[in-house]
Amino acid sequence: MTSNSRFITRRQFGKALGAASLAVPLLSPALLHAQATIGSETEAPQYVSNAFVTKRWEDHFSNRRNGVILVDTYGRVLHYWSEDGDTYMIFPTSVPVSESLTRRGRTSIVRKLVGPEWRPTPNMLLRDPELPRYVGPGPENPLGTHALYLGWQFYRIHGTNDTRKIGRQASNGCIGLYNEDISTLFDMAKVGTQVLLV
Repeated sequence: MTSNSRFITRRQFGKALGAASLAVPLLSPALLHAQATIGSETEAPQYVSNAFVTKRWEDHFSNRRNGVILVDTYGRVLHYWSEDGDTYMIFPTSVPVSESLTRRGRTSIVRKLVGPEWRPTPNMLLRDPELPRYVGPGPENPLGTHALYLGWQFYRIHGTNDTRKIGRQASNGCIGLYNEDISTLFDMAKVGTQVLLV
């Protein structure tokens, strides 16, 4: 695992625990929690990164068929388990800006696309009529380099070209990842991968 990696496989995690049993407190997810106060001192803090807590797939899915993705909207992280159980990764995410834009429940990946095009949803245009009607693939695209389309209309797990959004409530409903992370997830996930947002 490289020093700048933002994710860890289950095997790497096990090796790290075994090799550094005295350093286990340093691996504690609670220590990965950071916050930044935006604006005045009286405003509530906005969490930049939260809760890299390992989870068990069995607590959320009955099987790992086609692989499984758990999105923790509170913790602002995405968990991925491969179908064979050899790979478990955790990625930091952006989440919707408000509870009203947050969708929870079960769905699956129905389409995968490299270089996605972006169009605002009807509700986005109601909130901001000045939005562009279309953005093609490239550095200005809000969907970043890759997109995993979910079974719910207008919802995706995608990259972002604005890395300031990761770890924050910053989306209009989708789950955003660093472009490097969505590329990794894109290669492992498939059409039919189970997805649960909690």
